[in-house]
Amino acid sequence: MRIAVVMDPIDRIKPWKDTSFAFLLSAQARDWECWYIEPDWLFFADGKPQAQTAPITVIDRDRDFYTLGERDVHALTDFDIILQRQDPPIDLDYHYITGLLSLAEQAGVVVGNRPDAVRAANEKLLAQHFPALCPPTLVSRSIDQLKGFVAEQGEIVVKPLDAMGGSSIFKIHEDDENTQVILEVMTRDQTELVMAQRYLPEIRTGDRRVLLIDGEPVDHALLRVPGEKSFRANLAAGGRGEVVPLRDRDREIAATVGPWLAERGYWFVGLDVIGDWLTEINVTSPTCAREISAVTGQDVTGAMLDRLADRTGR
Repeated sequence: MRIAVVMDPIDRIKPWKDTSFAFLLSAQARDWECWYIEPDWLFFADGKPQAQTAPITVIDRDRDFYTLGERDVHALTDFDIILQRQDPPIDLDYHYITGLLSLAEQAGVVVGNRPDAVRAANEKLLAQHFPALCPPTLVSRSIDQLKGFVAEQGEIVVKPLDAMGGSSIFKIHEDDENTQVILEVMTRDQTELVMAQRYLPEIRTGDRRVLLIDGEPVDHALLRVPGEKSFRANLAAGGRGEVVPLRDRDREIAATVGPWLAERGYWFVGLDVIGDWLTEINVTSPTCAREISAVTGQDVTGAMLDRLADRTGR
């Protein structure tokens, strides 16, 4: 089996926590040929999608953890499986890349997650296909609407629709004297949509990253607990991670959203759950597999690769 991973520059990752790196380790353990592609190496020429590619060997350690072979041009159809693992934001360039990967998929390559599905998704809005599972939510650029939502809910969080890792998230309470300026900045003076949700005090005990493989939940989640003086639990924002078994509520949420997501080509997914509420559905480059595998011994990324291999029919 030949697999290519489209990912952000590997020299910038933290291998002990990077899920794209975990996919490479799992593929290598299966004796697959592993190839590395950076997003800006993709192009279209001679009637087919192509890329500069480099064979890659990975080693499970914190430093000197990869070796790249000589870079060369390959048609994307030279690969059986392509993983799209580029981080957000999903900007125009990201859209164009999914377009190139769609051409590879059309030619018979298994691309995960499906590029058409990723292109159609906003990870903040995707959860709103299931509003009964989500906390009260407002998506708007109107400062008056957002202020009304604060007054209604008492305390809210506001976040941009295109960020990740807990960046640019603000908590606002009804009597906050900075409400006006925060909303002006977040909406860029009412020119950009933002998401506001009721603040969930359960975040103090952490949010759960629940991974889905082809619509089915992994048996353990990563509980991400905010730092002492923060309400953001994301590991990138200083949160602390702890691997925990799934609760019944986690399984209920997964059973509701999982089949719908898998049917649309979202095969590797990260659900964010705070208390009993679904807050986000991550489909671009879901993380936390390394942490879960390190504690449980389960090859989370390997299980996903096996499902993708089945889809190749080889």
